Amino acid sequence: MTKIDALMRYFGHTSFRPAQETLIDTVLSGRDVLGVMPTGAGKSVCYQIPALLLSGATLVVSPLISLMKDQVAQLKRGDIPAAFINSSLTTEQYREVLRRVGEGRYKIIYVAPERLETVDFLRFALETPISLVAIDEAHCVSQWGQDFRPSYLKIAEFIEKLKVRPVVAAYTATATAAVKKDIIRLLSLIDPLSLTTGFDRPNLYFGVARQEVKSRYFHELIEQRGGMCGVVYCATRKTVDIVCDELRRRGIAASRYHAGLEDAERRGNQDDFIQNRATVMVATNAFGMGIDKPDVRYVFHYNMPKNLESYYQEAGRAGRDGKPSECILLFSRDDIKTAEYFIKDSGKNEGLTERERRDVRHRDIVRLDKMVRYCEIDSCLRSYMLRYFGEKQKGKCGYCSNCNRESWLRRALARR
Repeated sequence: MTKIDALMRYFGHTSFRPAQETLIDTVLSGRDVLGVMPTGAGKSVCYQIPALLLSGATLVVSPLISLMKDQVAQLKRGDIPAAFINSSLTTEQYREVLRRVGEGRYKIIYVAPERLETVDFLRFALETPISLVAIDEAHCVSQWGQDFRPSYLKIAEFIEKLKVRPVVAAYTATATAAVKKDIIRLLSLIDPLSLTTGFDRPNLYFGVARQEVKSRYFHELIEQRGGMCGVVYCATRKTVDIVCDELRRRGIAASRYHAGLEDAERRGNQDDFIQNRATVMVATNAFGMGIDKPDVRYVFHYNMPKNLESYYQEAGRAGRDGKPSECILLFSRDDIKTAEYFIKDSGKNEGLTERERRDVRHRDIVRLDKMVRYCEIDSCLRSYMLRYFGEKQKGKCGYCSNCNRESWLRRALARR
C-alpha cells in the first residue's frame, strides 16, 4: 500500500494538503520532523499515514483524555486499528490493549505522557517493535508554550530507553521561534526537518469589539447570523452556563461544553453540535481539540484568552472548509483581571519547582501583555498576529476590524 492508497482508502482524499506529503515522506525515510501547521491544516494525517505504512506500532503522545478518545473514535470509524491508554481505562482494559498491541492488532496507540514514566508501560515498550513516536501538541514541552506540561520533559528520556530508537515526529499548531527551538532541544530531535506552513488564514476575518457591557452586543451578533454554525468561547464554566442559558431563552439552538459536566452530557452535547442539532456551542477552552467540523462560520470569544497562542488556536476552528468565516473577540478591562487570576492559579502546579513556577508565571504575564496589546491596537490585527509568530504581513490586510474600520462600524451600528 502506498501513501496515496492509504490517503484514499482511509481518509477519502485524492491528494495531500500543502506540507503534508513532505512531512510524511521525511518520516518514512527515517528522519525526525517538527511540523508547525495551523489548526485545520491536517497535522494528524502526517503521522497517521506513516503509522499505517511502517512495520511496527506508532505511539502518539497526547495531552488530553478527551482528545485521545475523539481521535481514536474517528480512526475506528475509518476502519483504522487504534486504541488509547490513559487513566480512564480499568486495569483489565489496559492489559487488554497491551495484549492486542503485542499481537499487532493495533497500529496506532495514543498515550498520555505520564504513562511513559510507569514501569509496566516501559516493559511493554521494550518488548514491542515501535517504528514511530509522534508528539501531538508538542508546544507543551516548552515553558514558552501556552500549555506547559512537565510530563512532556520525560518523553526524550523514555525514547532513549528503547532498544531501537524510532523516528520522532513533533507537531503543533502554535509555536514561536523560541518554542520551536525548545521542542527540538527538549525532545532530543536528531537533525529534524523543521517545517512551518504559515500562520495566515486568508478566509478568516479578525475583529476586536471593545465592550465593557457585552450582553446586548453579543446577542445581536448571534441573532444576525441566523442559523449559521458557530462556537462561543468563555473564560469560565459559570459564564458558559449563563451565556448558553440566555441563548436558549432567545430561541437559539445552543449547547455547552466544559469540564464541570458529566462525561455523558459533554459527549452528547458535542455530538449535537457536530450533527447540527445545535448550531451554537458555548464552551471553555476544553472544547475543540480533535474536532474536525468544517462548516463553523464564526468563532466568538466572549472573554479574552490569556495569550495569543490560545486565541489563534481556538479562532482557527472557524472556516476549515476554506470559506469566509469570522473570528471576533469581545474585550473588556475585566477580562485582564480574569486572565491574571488564571495565571496566578496555574502557578500552583505541584509538578513544578519553585523556580519553574516563577519562570512560568513570568512567561504568562509577558504573553498576556501581548494579548492585551492585540485587543487595544489600532493597526492591522492580522499583521500583529503574524509578527508574533515570526511572519510578516505587508501593509493592511483589508480583512480585519482595524483595516476595514468603516465597514465594521457600519455593521456594528446596523445591529443597534
